[in-house]
Amino acid sequence: MGDLMTTLDSIRWPDHYAPANVPVHVKNEIEIPAPVDRVWAWLIRAKLWPTWYSNSANVRFLTGTGPDLEAGTRFRWKTFGITIESEVMEFIPKERIAWDAHSFGFDGYHAWVLRETPQGLCHVLTEESQHGFMARLHKRFMPNDMHRKHQIWLDSLAIEATRKYPPAA
Repeated sequence: MGDLMTTLDSIRWPDHYAPANVPVHVKNEIEIPAPVDRVWAWLIRAKLWPTWYSNSANVRFLTGTGPDLEAGTRFRWKTFGITIESEVMEFIPKERIAWDAHSFGFDGYHAWVLRETPQGLCHVLTEESQHGFMARLHKRFMPNDMHRKHQIWLDSLAIEATRKYPPAA
């Protein structure tokens, strides 16, 4: 994955997707009053995303059986109105997950870092960076859309994770 910029609580960016090297980058964070393992369980249960995150649909595994993401999983899904293909590029259980994303006129990298706070909350950091003319157009004509929808993703994740674990696979 090339040189990675790293600190304990930051995203490990492949050089191509580092925020300084892309035209589009967003960052969102939240603290969730739930255990890290429960937040993680909801995050990696990709087949359930459409049931609680309104900006996702048609999640289909291209490798593996699902319903959970794992290292190397390839999947196709719809988000922001386009069908994209992704592969899990980083996977450290209950700590980090990141996937790439490719579609016409667009390629991106979406990463998540989870950690327990001293207060026992789950801090979730998610960042996405993108290249491509479609990414630039989206940013130009709907400049806050990705940030807003990622915040909805985090808020929805918090709702699910504070209630219960996801149903058994």
